[in-house]
Amino acid sequence: MPQGPGGGAAIRLRTAGLALLLAHLLLVAWLTLRPLDVLWVNAANLTPFAGIRADLALGPVEAARRIGSGLVLLAPLGVLLPMAGGRLAVSFWASLARTVTAGALISLGIELLQTGVPGRVVDVDSLLLNTAGVALAHLAVVPAGRARLRRGRRARTARSRTARSRTARDRAARDRIARDPAARDRAVRCASEVGHEDQPGPVPQEDPPQGATPTIPRVGVAP
Repeated sequence: MPQGPGGGAAIRLRTAGLALLLAHLLLVAWLTLRPLDVLWVNAANLTPFAGIRADLALGPVEAARRIGSGLVLLAPLGVLLPMAGGRLAVSFWASLARTVTAGALISLGIELLQTGVPGRVVDVDSLLLNTAGVALAHLAVVPAGRARLRRGRRARTARSRTARSRTARDRAARDRIARDPAARDRAVRCASEVGHEDQPGPVPQEDPPQGATPTIPRVGVAP
């Protein structure tokens, strides 16, 4: 089935999104599901914002590091999930809701899997921070990116329509000339007249230079 203008670019974008999404999920799994060889672990945190308050009590630098790591971990999903979907004409709120929901479910799955990994514990604040990171990344990148891609697709569509219209007019003119002998003769005469007009006229020739005027020797009369 023939693809419309920009169809190849959309397929390449979706393929790149799927590849990057898979690579990111593998990296997240390696970071979050590796067993840790530790002497002791904290108790599971099931109280929302309790872990965040504990991080803030450690000082601004340590709090920024811990909270920032929770926001950044799944933030790329806010861009990669819509990119893998490959849809441009979609509602802003619907796209945001689907992306945030998918990010929250992925984060929840990670937390549940961590219950069986040595050295890992469940932290509800990690779920909240991961989901917030997905939402922020989506809001910062996806609307502007989709608007730019839509403008590019409209421009390509307009150029394609113009080219098709010009080709159709030329084909119609050729068909009309082929069916109408009079029109064909007029076209031939017009082309001939244009060719004659383009040909340069004869170059005027200059008269060859004349030599010196001959003189007749004067013959003397005998006395």
